[in-house]
Amino acid sequence: MRLLAKSLFVTMTALAAATVAAPARAATAFAPTRVDGGAGATTAVAGWQIQASDKAQESGAKISSSGYSTQGWYPVSGRATVMAGLLENGAYKDVFYSDNLRAVQAPDASGTLFVNAWWYRTEFSLPAATHGRHTLLRTNGMIASADVWVNGHLVADHAAVAGAYPVHELDVTPWVHAGSNILALRVHPADPRRSLSIGWVDWNPTPPDNNMGPWRGVDIVQSGPVQLRFAHVTPTLSLPDLAHAALTVKVEARNLDAVAHEATITGEVAGVSLQRTIHLAAGETQTVAFTPKTDPGLDLSHPNVWWPIGMGAHPLYSLQLAASVDGATSDKTSATFGIRSVSSKLTKQGYRQFLVNGTPILIRGGGWAPDMFLRDDPARMEAEFSYVRNLGLNTIRSEGKLENARFYELADRDGIMILAGWECCDKWESAAKTGGAPWDAADMKVAQDSMASEARLLRNHPSVIGFLIGSDNPPPPPLARMYVDTLHAEDWPAPIIAVATDKGTAETGLSGMKMTGPYAWVPPSYWYADKLGGAFGFNSETSAGADIPRLEDLTRMLSPQEQEALWKYPQLRQYHAAADWSTFASIAPFATALAKRYGAPKSLADYVAKAQLDNYDNTRAQFEAFNAHRDAANPSTGVIYWMLNNAWPSLHWHLYDYYMNPAGAYFGAKKANEPVHIQYSYDTRAVVLVNQTLTDQHGLQARLRVRNLDGSVRYEQRVQHIDLAGNGTRQVATLPAPAGLSPTYFVELELASADDRPISRNVYWLSTQADTLDWAQSNWYLTPVTHYADLTALQSLPTATSEVRATLRHMGAQDSVSVTLTVPASSKAVALFQHVSIKRSADGQPVLPILWSDNDVTLWPGESITLTARYAEQANATPVIEVSGWNAPARSVPLTLQQASPDHDVSQGMSH
Repeated sequence: MRLLAKSLFVTMTALAAATVAAPARAATAFAPTRVDGGAGATTAVAGWQIQASDKAQESGAKISSSGYSTQGWYPVSGRATVMAGLLENGAYKDVFYSDNLRAVQAPDASGTLFVNAWWYRTEFSLPAATHGRHTLLRTNGMIASADVWVNGHLVADHAAVAGAYPVHELDVTPWVHAGSNILALRVHPADPRRSLSIGWVDWNPTPPDNNMGPWRGVDIVQSGPVQLRFAHVTPTLSLPDLAHAALTVKVEARNLDAVAHEATITGEVAGVSLQRTIHLAAGETQTVAFTPKTDPGLDLSHPNVWWPIGMGAHPLYSLQLAASVDGATSDKTSATFGIRSVSSKLTKQGYRQFLVNGTPILIRGGGWAPDMFLRDDPARMEAEFSYVRNLGLNTIRSEGKLENARFYELADRDGIMILAGWECCDKWESAAKTGGAPWDAADMKVAQDSMASEARLLRNHPSVIGFLIGSDNPPPPPLARMYVDTLHAEDWPAPIIAVATDKGTAETGLSGMKMTGPYAWVPPSYWYADKLGGAFGFNSETSAGADIPRLEDLTRMLSPQEQEALWKYPQLRQYHAAADWSTFASIAPFATALAKRYGAPKSLADYVAKAQLDNYDNTRAQFEAFNAHRDAANPSTGVIYWMLNNAWPSLHWHLYDYYMNPAGAYFGAKKANEPVHIQYSYDTRAVVLVNQTLTDQHGLQARLRVRNLDGSVRYEQRVQHIDLAGNGTRQVATLPAPAGLSPTYFVELELASADDRPISRNVYWLSTQADTLDWAQSNWYLTPVTHYADLTALQSLPTATSEVRATLRHMGAQDSVSVTLTVPASSKAVALFQHVSIKRSADGQPVLPILWSDNDVTLWPGESITLTARYAEQANATPVIEVSGWNAPARSVPLTLQQASPDHDVSQGMSH
């Protein structure tokens, strides 16, 4: 994201103080890592003990020796940064609540807690040594750098082990032995302005420790005399028939001994057996390649082709390789890959268009944020990918903060495309900016090692469709050449893109991307314009800014004073809006629009209710505009919603909040990204059908209504026998402006199959008074509004009557709930924006994470809809259904238990 306002602002008065506690034992006490298995085994260090170097002042030789006392040290998990480790030990209280995090910045009088180095110490046990066995330490990234000690010996200093991303392997065989061994890291302080680590711009406050530590963990690797590394498969898929795929298999064989060896490499890939014998001189490394020329079986017929989500299946293949020396297994390695083609081109307007398997695809994604303290949580990551699928997105963009292998494995499995790249606004980009700190040779080495390591991590993954070597600014020529040359040397198989803005490099050409904002509030109609962030070309990061969580989450993250300021004094700066210095620490543009369009808030609950309407409407419009224009004369080719998620509880930039509680923005995005969808165009009043799948649709039926505020139908049309091509759009009607229309009115759209099966339903609340944008006064983050749409009449809607039936099915490890909402014909009004939550009966908190078929729905008298949800089984408890609405009283409904059916699915149905 581009570097924001430069000046500092006075922040809100601190409302609470964090509690600094004495070291406490973690939930699980430290235990040594046991290394089992033979050659080819990799064992992750399971845990560490950590302590600040001003408290542990002994030498590395002593600290890494047996018998050294670690009394008072903190036991932490294997991938903990310093701050994450302290949180594991309860050293600070509720750092995500209010501005408690401020107190962590200087927790004692010295203020040196994160200024000095920290020690990480662990024990690992090795099995009895066998002839030719080597033990290696693999560091998977270090923030910012570390001296590495083993059993009293310095085996690498911080100049050699530096940077968030480089993977380093250290052969420590001379210094280890069977039984217990000691590994110690002296981790040096991090500063993203001075080291190639991780920075947070204005996404959230800066972590007090700058994420120092072995954030991706350390592995202990066992190998014989010949080690296999960096196995990968490059498929070349025939286009357009997809009938053949030529596989090239490569692996690096490295002789770890001081004498020569003959090594036989054997393996299997896609059912094809591989074998090659090579001679390696002492210390020599060779790349062993298998191609269709050397192994004809690698020319596959009718391969199983990997497709992005919604366009086909996501099959994966495996590669297994082993090296043997003197008849004994020396090492093993494996890789998983998919067969697909990815390429990109520039449209005639100069915008980047991605093609997968030769088919153009509209990129619909969000920007990824890991946990602020880089804590590793596999269950949460799994849940986040389930949300991406449920949202109908097909892409995640990572601007720095690049994840470990599990992230890409989930993306491969689910068909989610990944756009990876370096981050802006810190050392990574300083070489590209006037006045930035110059890079020295050491920086260039770390950057090159980072690029090589990330290429090796990503290149096997079919989900990865490109790498951006710059974010807001392209790298200068020497750096760009280094990145591109390094990627090519590592057989990088996907597009290389200069930058996320409309710039380029000689090595890559123009990016074909725009970063024109907005990042703050604009009206829904903005997205249909032909200016700035409107829906044309590829917008690499954009949204209308503030995304307000639901009330239960606001009370978890904001103090009572902050809650009051949110709706009463929005010009004040909120600690949970953005970094202190940022333009976005005040959400005044959003609050002004909310009051003008929906009416001044009367309470926090009223503010939140209006915010959900706005977030839904705006987020839906953003994605729908890009949907509608994919086949336009100036086509849209991609949009990355800024952002997908948050690193901490935030009022800004997310489709789901840190607590993973789906709210208005989530369901607006989900609605817009339905596989087959009906939508309204704010600019032309056109009704457009969108097909995100590759399957042609035939005989569709559309029903269109324009309703007054009182629900009376002012216009109705049926369109039948509609054919809709796959991966395309079709306009089916243009809605008139009927005479006698109320100033606030509704558009209700329904799409059904030829046999009347509901496919898509969409309801808009609109004003006859349009939002008027002052384009001439636009800046990089917003376009001012001179006149706002008037939706205040929604406040006068009569109370609607709603009936609710809810059933629960236990389905193994999951529970499934079906909720039928009915507005009886006798109701006086539309039931606007009904939201269904599932609450734990014990404490009333939402059951999360959860996957809904739909939510935040609007029904008129006589209409009914069934929504379904899935979530992890709630053992020994029956949750409660809570239904609330804009003009329908909140109510709780008990669940009726039903027998599970094997074919039950998350779907929705609509009836009249």
